[in-house]
Amino acid sequence: MIDFCSHGSVPRPTRDELAAAQDSTIPDVIGPGLRVLFCGINPGLYSGATGHHFARPGNRFWPALHLSGFTPRQLFPHEQDLLPSFGLGVTNLVARATARADELGADELTAGGARLRRLVATHEPEVVAIVGVTAYRTAFACPKAVVGAQAELIESARVWVLPNPSGLNAHYQLAALAAEFKILADSV
Repeated sequence: MIDFCSHGSVPRPTRDELAAAQDSTIPDVIGPGLRVLFCGINPGLYSGATGHHFARPGNRFWPALHLSGFTPRQLFPHEQDLLPSFGLGVTNLVARATARADELGADELTAGGARLRRLVATHEPEVVAIVGVTAYRTAFACPKAVVGAQAELIESARVWVLPNPSGLNAHYQLAALAAEFKILADSV
């Protein structure tokens, strides 16, 4: 796993390190009393290689988190362990790292939804925010779900679906993504 410098710069993973990250997992970041548990689809190879959620340069999760008011400054991926101090946590529907989310099968996403239910039952966040509407639709058999608050609960937690912050998601530029995150921030 790659080590980060204290100021946020990090050597980029090599091709060999990225290839070795295939199917690796990274730990959840969860603490007591979470207001929001963010749930990604699955780690990318960059995250798998570094051990940090949403680590790939170009991923807009960390900027959107800050611009929406969830954090007082933009955090670096290696600072993910600070999230619980803001009442936030992060996990994934599917634990294994892949180059692209479309490498996951419907069965993996459905199993990930069941795993998320167990995680929520144990940690009881107020809100579960799933970043990726297509993954949410598959994992929870809600084919007509749209971005925003959902009528369904996961255990006792309200459910919110956010756009995927990947740089590959051309439908949402950073400002629009941050605006969706802000709607959620204002609701908690």
